[in-house]
Amino acid sequence: MTEGKTLRDVAVGESAVVRRLGGEGAVKRRIMDMGITKGTEVLVRKVAPLGDPIEVTVRGFELSLRKDEAANVLVA
Repeated sequence: MTEGKTLRDVAVGESAVVRRLGGEGAVKRRIMDMGITKGTEVLVRKVAPLGDPIEVTVRGFELSLRKDEAANVLVA
């Protein structure tokens, strides 16, 4: 997904709203199973020193996402 801002681009401490999910099959299903769906607000809490993983808060839960997973979440 190269069109627009992705969750990978959101700075620590900022929130974003999910606009669309990319990816295929198991990757997309895994992201949706974690509660990251269209219209959901996501807060980026921490990023590991080398940038992977990214810790986010979604629906009151803290989750860790790999950079490649976060790149599949288009946000506004």
